[in-house]
Amino acid sequence: MAQRVLVVDDDRTVSDVVCRYLEHAGYQVDHVGDGGAALAAVAQAPPHLVVLDLMLPVLDGLEVCRRLRARPDGVPIIMLTARGDEADRILGLQLGADDYLSKPFSPRELVLRVRSVLRRSGGEPPARRRRC
Repeated sequence: MAQRVLVVDDDRTVSDVVCRYLEHAGYQVDHVGDGGAALAAVAQAPPHLVVLDLMLPVLDGLEVCRRLRARPDGVPIIMLTARGDEADRILGLQLGADDYLSKPFSPRELVLRVRSVLRRSGGEPPARRRRC
């Protein structure tokens, strides 16, 4: 069974590229365009990993990250955003992102980072992961 990745980005061009590359790499990909929809999608069926933009309508990516980190399942998060200043990267990682990639980005690098984060997380769906 393919690992599921949720892409959360309101820029259709970016999300199309990300989805296409991840699907080509063998992942099952779902896409939503705002923070509220992201939380609803994760609540309905937790993905193996979330690729999360910061500048989103409804709820921004930082708030989505905070709320995902409050969940007991610990779904991995890669932030993919145009906000690439050091302070933004540090804040994103402090809030619980597992990785942070600034736009513009290499889609091939993103796929490798997804693989890396999933490998470190055990690659299991969040509901099956054991917490210490």
